[in-house]
Amino acid sequence: MPPVSSFAIDVPDTLLDRARGGRQDAFEQIYRRFERPVFTLALRICGDREEAAEVLQDTMLKLFHHIGDYRGGSPFWGWLRQIAVNEALMRLRRQRRLVAEINVEEDELPGDSGPLPPAAADAALLQRALAKLPATTRSVLWLYHAEGYTHEEIAGLMQRTPSFSKSQLARGTRRLRTLLQIEEPAHA
Repeated sequence: MPPVSSFAIDVPDTLLDRARGGRQDAFEQIYRRFERPVFTLALRICGDREEAAEVLQDTMLKLFHHIGDYRGGSPFWGWLRQIAVNEALMRLRRQRRLVAEINVEEDELPGDSGPLPPAAADAALLQRALAKLPATTRSVLWLYHAEGYTHEEIAGLMQRTPSFSKSQLARGTRRLRTLLQIEEPAHA
């Protein structure tokens, strides 16, 4: 069972029933509710806006064709998130990309109205550092820390071993500390 997301998006049963019945307006409502979280998740895994847009499209097409497979019992976002994660990882495997860049465009950041607030500056710095990691390492870091997956679950998703997930996490953490100029904690 996938871990519970750090946020939940409520989907009324009546909306799901209408979508299962093939109502286009219901699919549009579901799409609007989940477009941003699916895109953000895909962007964090793939590291590229175009790839994330493709994952969003593929995920929503799968949702459209397989909405009848969702039976409830677990949060809808958890079910849809699993589809999105699988689509993103399949795209990475298919293209065999080891390095992808997240382009932080200047127009995405606040203009010259002064320095960034500390939290925004930290987020931009972290985003740039993550962009310098290989896509596989970045994906493991994101799935483990942000999505709450275990090493065993990540291994299953990536068709690897749990030790692969652990080593990618350790390497990625060390590399991020270097990129962010964070000193390693002293071991007693």
